[in-house]
Amino acid sequence: MNHPGQPSVPHGVQPTDLADPKTDDDAEPAPDAPAPDATAGDTPAADTPAAAPPKEPGRVRRILSHPRFQTGLTVLACVVVFAALVYPNVVKRLSLGGFARIPIEAAVGIAVLILLPARPRKIVAAAGGAVLGWLIIEKSLDMGWFEILNRPFDPVLDWILFDDTYGFIRDSYGQASAYAAIVGGLLGAVAVLALTVWAVLRVTALVGRHRRVSAYTAGGITAVWTVVFLTGVQVVPKAPVAARSTVTYAWDRARQAGAGIANSATFAKEIKNDPFKTVPGDQLLTGLAGKDVVFTFVESYGRNAVESPEFAAGTEAVLDRGAAGLATAGFAARSGWLTSPTFGGNSWLAHSTLLSGLWINNQSRYRNLTASDRLTLTSAFKRAQWDTVSVMPGATRAWPEGKFYGYNRVWDSRNLGYQGPKFSWAPMPDQYTLKQFTEREYGKSGRAPLMVEMPLVSSHTPWTPLPAFMDWDEIGDGSVYHGVVADAPKKADIWGSTGKVRAAYGKSIEYTLTTLLDWVREYGDDNLVLVFLGDHQPAKVVSGENASHDVPITIVAKDPKVLDRIDGWGWTDGLKPATDAPVWPMNAFRDRFLTAYGSAH
Repeated sequence: MNHPGQPSVPHGVQPTDLADPKTDDDAEPAPDAPAPDATAGDTPAADTPAAAPPKEPGRVRRILSHPRFQTGLTVLACVVVFAALVYPNVVKRLSLGGFARIPIEAAVGIAVLILLPARPRKIVAAAGGAVLGWLIIEKSLDMGWFEILNRPFDPVLDWILFDDTYGFIRDSYGQASAYAAIVGGLLGAVAVLALTVWAVLRVTALVGRHRRVSAYTAGGITAVWTVVFLTGVQVVPKAPVAARSTVTYAWDRARQAGAGIANSATFAKEIKNDPFKTVPGDQLLTGLAGKDVVFTFVESYGRNAVESPEFAAGTEAVLDRGAAGLATAGFAARSGWLTSPTFGGNSWLAHSTLLSGLWINNQSRYRNLTASDRLTLTSAFKRAQWDTVSVMPGATRAWPEGKFYGYNRVWDSRNLGYQGPKFSWAPMPDQYTLKQFTEREYGKSGRAPLMVEMPLVSSHTPWTPLPAFMDWDEIGDGSVYHGVVADAPKKADIWGSTGKVRAAYGKSIEYTLTTLLDWVREYGDDNLVLVFLGDHQPAKVVSGENASHDVPITIVAKDPKVLDRIDGWGWTDGLKPATDAPVWPMNAFRDRFLTAYGSAH
């Protein structure tokens, strides 16, 4: 109820919201108010329209402006900033324990905001929120890279890999899934940036209103952080409660970016340093004169496939059966280990490393390599008058890098005549690929010696559905595989269980090795020399934590003189390298191979 002489208060407005309320007699006209009309008194009061009452705020507006709701938003902003500061870059730390940390950056940030005037404070806060959001995005990318490639995301060199990621999703899960991944990724990145900028600005406003309390808060955070830092308290192993990860992470990524930029200049010098660049063709590979040399990469064939107890029994059984069949056909083998430059994917980096003799561990190096005139194993064979051929069953479009390597012909999924179904990412089964290679190249009479690079891809993730090994005469144009795909488990049936994924991986390796070794037994002649190796270890879902980058490599030949030339390598007799067999970096293979089979040997 209003007292006499007190102005009425509109509904929904508190008296305290009014500035120095006065009585009507004391009220002064607004500066812009028009002068009273001299004739106003002549107008009947009934003809004067009454002032419209203020519109009552809607329910949503009342809720949004309620003090408790605003307090909740401020608390949420504080939580967002805290979580962003301690957000990890590996999946295993995404737990409550992983967030049980005290970020010293919070104290530093509060101190900086207290000292700044209002306008610079807002500018710094907005910029800081954007940086914080970007670090969350990059850490999330790290998580994916660690899980698949066992390394962090490179902010300079890895952007090109999104094109290959898109292609993998499209080929494995369909075009709609690929588009959804793009849209989801972009929207997610924008949402993260918007959220962190908003949160930092809101916290900044709180600091500006309560500078003294904020100063005490910063001091308290610093004191507690110092104590837990000196005592080394940890809730999660290797994640101290005294966190300084945001600053160190940002610094490490800045250094990584600088190193990536400088890497190109260093690599240009490495390309030019080639002891075989000017060796005449008649002095190259003389120890393999007249031989057909086939280099085969077995997708995801890593050291774990041979030595991990979960896979070793199945793989060893296949290798033992294969060795017996090869021995019956007159073949022998030697095996060792190579360390791949990649892990879990990016197979082309391993291919180029083996063939070029250079360490190609990122896309920038790969691009610089393929734009150079570096001598590769392929171009060395071509210079020595071999007919060079690439069989790329996983390629679904033009491959301009083939000109760099020096292939005379490239066979891929577009010209191998396959009429069967896709096996997830793999456009065709390995057995079909090998049969087509035999019919189109290897089985022809009167041809020149072949040098072939042929990746086999049936063991490519997601490892389902898998083809079945069958009689070579049943393969035909691949239509027979329609029934195999129809009866095989689907990706959704496998990828809900880590155990099922690992089992499917093991079966895929067994299939490809069975196919390759039986092809040698069935079709290999006296002049065949097969070099088969893994390109990289499988992703961490299969390899587990702390897996090496080692892959097996084997040379198979019927002519004993071929293997005699590598007696000094210390490799193991047979198809399975011993645990203590030599381990070389993959880029060392080219020079050792050219030396062992050159005229100076």
